[in-house]
Amino acid sequence: MSTQADHGNELIPRPELMPDALREALAVVAPGRLDEMQARKDEAFAKAVEWQSLSPVQSWVLIWARDIEIARRPDLSARYAWAQDHLEHEDQALAWEALRELSAVLDEAMEAVRE
Repeated sequence: MSTQADHGNELIPRPELMPDALREALAVVAPGRLDEMQARKDEAFAKAVEWQSLSPVQSWVLIWARDIEIARRPDLSARYAWAQDHLEHEDQALAWEALRELSAVLDEAMEAVRE
């Protein structure tokens, strides 16, 4: 596990950007997504072979690190859930605010895992 800024009440420490560490973290914060993670990993590795590039694997690592960052931090998780719940709200202004919030959460999580 790596070091990170204290955001308060984190469920687990931020995992290293390694497949096994990410899987272990996901098993704690969102075990229902393990099959999805494995399927996406298989796709990323197949593309890496096909494209003769590590970029699909690197993308897979960053996407899952970002999603785990959101799940392990109640502050981000609550904001993410609110945004998801309001994306299709009948009030267009609220729906746009939800979209902006979702984008902000994803950006904040990605920035955190790249520290």
